[in-house]
Amino acid sequence: QVQLVESGGGLVQAGGSLRVSCAASGRTFGLYAMGWFRQAPGKEREFVGAMSRSGGTTYYSHSVRGRFTISRDNAKNTAFLQMNGLKPEDTAVYYCAAKPSTRTNSYYLSEYEYDYWGQGTQVTVSS
Repeated sequence: QVQLVESGGGLVQAGGSLRVSCAASGRTFGLYAMGWFRQAPGKEREFVGAMSRSGGTTYYSHSVRGRFTISRDNAKNTAFLQMNGLKPEDTAVYYCAAKPSTRTNSYYLSEYEYDYWGQGTQVTVSS
């Protein structure tokens, strides 16, 4: 129903910033709640942040709160993850995910609630 393609990952020094984008196909992007997750080698996938269909309501994990910002531009079928103050422990593959939602202001915290996933993009933070 929707395909997600990420871009913007790369290598950055500790304390730096990076902006990751998630481009979605289809004509109903505005009906999906979106989430961001990350996974480091040998570790389970970890919740990063989530937002409602409009992007007006957001929620972040404690580990990234205050440093990361998620947003979306529904007219451009794109979700964003702005990462500031990056730390080496932020090194991971970052994924965007979509969940069709009938609730305007709802967001979802569990990876198991999402139906569609991007391919992931590597973010490496050097010290």
